[in-house]
Amino acid sequence: QLVESGGGSVQAGGSLRLSCAVSGNLIFKRCMGWFRQAQGKEREGVATILNDDSTDYADSVKGRFTISRDSAKSTLYLQMNNLKPEDTAMYYCAASPHGMTVGQALQWLELYKYWGQGTQVTVS
Repeated sequence: QLVESGGGSVQAGGSLRLSCAVSGNLIFKRCMGWFRQAQGKEREGVATILNDDSTDYADSVKGRFTISRDSAKSTLYLQMNNLKPEDTAMYYCAASPHGMTVGQALQWLELYKYWGQGTQVTVS
């Protein structure tokens, strides 16, 4: 089970840190990631991390967002800095048992078996 928290409303230029509490052994799944879905748009990959700790980011968030994982706390994080209005979306964490390259992990949403319920981020 995956449970996101940390969303909210923030002004442009501000920061938020999203957390995803991961139950069971899901934290050790091969791929974990953060995804977002803006109103009227398809869900897209934001940041992914493999179990070798390699990471990848969508071009739109590179240099602003950082994904990390604390296996001891079974928590996945997304630090978001310099937020922009276009970052407004529902953010989801997800885990996949499938082996993928770090680039594939950002694109192949259909291979993510486990999803959280989402947390809303609004940037004005």
